[in-house]
Amino acid sequence: MSIPPDIGTIAGPPTWVDGAAGGGHDVDHLPYAVFSHGGDDPRVGVRVGDLVVDLAPLAASERDQHGELVRATSLAPLMRAGPRSWRSLRGWLVDLLTDPDRRPGVEPHLVPLAEVTTGLPFEVADYVDFYASLDHATNVGRIFRPDAQPLLPNWRHLPVGYHGRAGTIVVSGTPVVRPCGQRKAPDASGPTYGPSQRLDIEAELGFVVGAPSPAGSRVRTGAFVEHVFGVTLLNDWSARDVQAWEYQPLGPFLGKSFATSISPWITPLAALEAARVPLPGQQPQVLEHLRVAEPAGYDIEIQVRWNGTEVARAPYAAMYWSPAQMLAHLTSNGSSLRTGDLFGSGTVSGPDRSQRGSFLELTWGGSEPVRLADGSLRTFLEDGDEVVLTATAPGRLGGRLALGEVRGRVEPARG
Repeated sequence: MSIPPDIGTIAGPPTWVDGAAGGGHDVDHLPYAVFSHGGDDPRVGVRVGDLVVDLAPLAASERDQHGELVRATSLAPLMRAGPRSWRSLRGWLVDLLTDPDRRPGVEPHLVPLAEVTTGLPFEVADYVDFYASLDHATNVGRIFRPDAQPLLPNWRHLPVGYHGRAGTIVVSGTPVVRPCGQRKAPDASGPTYGPSQRLDIEAELGFVVGAPSPAGSRVRTGAFVEHVFGVTLLNDWSARDVQAWEYQPLGPFLGKSFATSISPWITPLAALEAARVPLPGQQPQVLEHLRVAEPAGYDIEIQVRWNGTEVARAPYAAMYWSPAQMLAHLTSNGSSLRTGDLFGSGTVSGPDRSQRGSFLELTWGGSEPVRLADGSLRTFLEDGDEVVLTATAPGRLGGRLALGEVRGRVEPARG
């Protein structure tokens, strides 16, 4: 099954929703979440302006075919339904929110954003994190292996990744407890166990799989839009001292598996059509199964705020490996996809210091502290610190979409 190339096209009159036109949540965005209002049960909603469209009663009143998908307490049924249903629902919503004659029937089902509570939007099936930024991988290689080549020989031939723990994915706003683990100081004879002293973040995009694939088959790069439902901001919290001791020879484990935060709002892949850009270039040419039709990248800028101070703007357009290549590599051995699979891009970093999406890079392993607006100096996260990720991308209507934020505050280690 192939999806028509005009998926996500928004045409016609502007929205009648007050304050939405021209903003980050105009009808060219329409991100989904699972929300509750008052004492009601959780259900699927979509954001327009500063309002949430309560889809279940709206679909019932309209006798719309999508009612079963939006009455659920998770996005999973909608995600599983596949791209034709995604496009159909999106078209229905755009029509409702742009046709003034539909306004009287829709307005009773609009809820102020400030009055709703959002949760984890779907149950995560599997979680894989990649390492797709050339600038990030080069910086980390220079910090961790200063006397060796920063990139290992395989890095330009495949998107390097590792399996994380699906059960440690948490929704934005969930406190992050400082992890404990083994870490070894450079001048120590052996490791010690205790709270991480080099707690870090990684500003990433997460890609949410909707339509599954059978075991033994593989998903080609051109089928990316047939399987990926949408995009979320993702913060892969990282204990760098634990990671540095444990990662050789098998890679990240406990230094990464204590918490990964995502936004409750999932931006449909269709909303990002105007953000598509070519990749920066890949040399040497990749193998046939990883080749992509351009444009394969996305012009998404992630803002990183540390205790309210903006410390970085990380450009996803600079990523070496595209999400379609990550998905193709993930399934290239016949591994199946399940609804709710989540794969992260890895840290988004650009060539400039102000574009580094991790504090490991930003402070160059802790040797170059960052000064925050309150005058304090930071190298890694302290208890009580808060990190907020936001992001914007070009929209079809001329403005910039505002992806759902990811917020997390560090709490002291327990036990």
